[in-house]
Amino acid sequence: MVRKEDTVTLISAEGFEFIIDRKAALVSNTLKNMLTSAGSFTETELGEVRFPEISTPILEKVCQYFYWSLQFASGKETEFHIEPEMTLELLMAANYLHT
Repeated sequence: MVRKEDTVTLISAEGFEFIIDRKAALVSNTLKNMLTSAGSFTETELGEVRFPEISTPILEKVCQYFYWSLQFASGKETEFHIEPEMTLELLMAANYLHT
């Protein structure tokens, strides 16, 4: 059984919710800071982060990257496929998320 503390909900600009493993979310330095900072921040307390600037398809790809990064952090070289039409938006999201 998955406990709520073990997951994080990422919410896209359109309001779509992605519930992912907390350790996957912590691949992002920005999310790590939001979710582990001292104090009573909404993100820390509720375990959810809203992204009003990131569309659903881009946030979905970001979540896929988090899991890919965890799986291949051991150094095994594999390719993470990015559709050409997503490149610019994905680059902007990655820059914001420090991933």
